[in-house]
Amino acid sequence: MKSPLKEPTSRFIKVRCPKCKNEQIMFGKTATRVTCLVCDKPLSESTGGKSKVKARILEVLE
Repeated sequence: MKSPLKEPTSRFIKVRCPKCKNEQIMFGKTATRVTCLVCDKPLSESTGGKSKVKARILEVLE
């Protein structure tokens, strides 16, 4: 018998800033622009669905 709950399609991702090499975790479907916590460089932009990531993705967390 199938479960009535659906599996989530969104994930958290670990990215590395191209400028300062800081690693941080962000949500894969962000509604706002995400910037690096150290150097304030933009890491992703909102596109209405999945965000456009401008940094290197290191890991997809489950």
